Amino acid sequence: MKMAFKVKLPFFFLFSLVLLFATLSFAKDDPQLMQCKQQCKDLKQSDERQKCEQTCRRQWREREEGGGGRGRGDDEWNPERPEERLRECERKCDRRLEGREKSQCHQQCEEQYKREKEGRGRGEGNYEGSEREEEEREQGERRGQRGHPYLFEDQHFITGARTQHGRIRLLPKFTDRSELLRGIVNYRLAILEADPQTFIVPNHWDAEAVFFVARGRGTISLVRQDKRDSFNLRCGDVLRIPAGTTIYMINRDNNQKLVLIKLLKPVSVPGEFEVFVGAGGENPESFYRAFSNEILETALNTRRERLQRLFGQQKQGVIVKANEEQIRALSRHEEGGIWPFGGESRGPINLFNKRPTQSNQYGQLYEVDARDCRHLEELDVAVSFANITQGAMTAPVYSSRSTKITTVVEGEGYIEMACPHLSSSSESQRRREGREGSPREREEREGSPRQQGERGSPTTYQRVHAPLRRGSVFIVPPGHPVVAVASKNQNLQLVCFEINARNNEKFPLAGRRNIINQMEREAKELAFNVPAREVEAIFRNQNEEFFFRGPHQQQEQEGRADA
Repeated sequence: MKMAFKVKLPFFFLFSLVLLFATLSFAKDDPQLMQCKQQCKDLKQSDERQKCEQTCRRQWREREEGGGGRGRGDDEWNPERPEERLRECERKCDRRLEGREKSQCHQQCEEQYKREKEGRGRGEGNYEGSEREEEEREQGERRGQRGHPYLFEDQHFITGARTQHGRIRLLPKFTDRSELLRGIVNYRLAILEADPQTFIVPNHWDAEAVFFVARGRGTISLVRQDKRDSFNLRCGDVLRIPAGTTIYMINRDNNQKLVLIKLLKPVSVPGEFEVFVGAGGENPESFYRAFSNEILETALNTRRERLQRLFGQQKQGVIVKANEEQIRALSRHEEGGIWPFGGESRGPINLFNKRPTQSNQYGQLYEVDARDCRHLEELDVAVSFANITQGAMTAPVYSSRSTKITTVVEGEGYIEMACPHLSSSSESQRRREGREGSPREREEREGSPRQQGERGSPTTYQRVHAPLRRGSVFIVPPGHPVVAVASKNQNLQLVCFEINARNNEKFPLAGRRNIINQMEREAKELAFNVPAREVEAIFRNQNEEFFFRGPHQQQEQEGRADA
């Protein structure tokens, strides 16, 4: 009996080791786990990276134990976020299809996404409003703060059009991501990228638009019934395009891409707009083809055969290659002209022709608003451009009325924002799931008197942290304090469309003119419960304004001082 026991023990031990190493091997090779860990590497702090990787491993184990392991195909694995499956489905549509078939494919993806959301919502309440946002926020936390509703990265864009010479990318309606963004429900953001010496075919939209030229040189023509205005474009130009105006453009540079960032405000269906192409063919499809042959023959006084040839030749897409002679011809025009159609401004307004409103060795801020152009006042929009020197940062600041849609033009860095909405969502989620938290958390929630939010519960603030890279889009709602920090290696350049710009004020929370310094001594003492001199010693210690030395620069200077 003893010998039998001795034989069984090593065999069982050896079998356990084999099983363990096999499991670890599968985990190492699992593509979802590897992708999750790769996202964790972008986090700045080591403790956050460690927690993120632990979450990745836990989710992998749960998936394996739940029967969703390696025996199933990638397409069958259902991630915690149906949004991931929606984006993957849309990417497949973009790779395989064109034109109307691609649009139908996207619609099928959206229908499948809605069915998944409805299925997951049964028995747990619906996903509308704050409850849907709470789920997104919780899942964003589990992925290292990369999933919160204020950050949009490359995978969030929809490809509106693509040819071998360029593409147009579009963000979905902001409320599709979160109801917290319903304040900008009637705005959309798009980015045009066109290769050198290309032509963007004539088109118009049922939307007002503001263009910012982020890179390159182009020429744009605006056409109406009895007039055409053409303007050369260069980096830093801001141009408003009235709804319904037919435009076409060229990239007249021989080497550099033309990149335009476009803010659109639909005038027909809130948050939705359409592109209308007349001078086209099969791809892009001309809207003339929607009319019957009898109507076209009569309206254009032309035989059917000639019309079919005219509207059947263009099959290259919305961005096509032009030869040098065509580029030269389209670049020749009279400079100036009324902008646009009856205004007092001539041509686009260039941000960099103005003096910066803020400038020091750590950065520059350029702004254009209603005082510079009444057409921006009509849309209640302002445009700004911040160049943050490598390693530097902006002051903590908030806006009184404006929602800022910020796009990274160049560089890398990160952004931090104080948000009461996500914090209250987290608290509500904990209560629904019956999670009480640690004794300290309970004491903070229940034992200490705190300011009361809209629903009567204590207000807390979630630190929203997001890495920024070229092409990232970040939303800053009004009243939310925010800071942007450039990486140590390169400048961080941000272009910002400010919605509800009329009578907006910016309130700095640090620096020479911060709002705490404007308070009476008694107010400081009562607010902080310390002597006023201690408050003043801190808030008067920063002599710069709006742009400061960054955290890494501060640490390096302190290290040199200690040495």
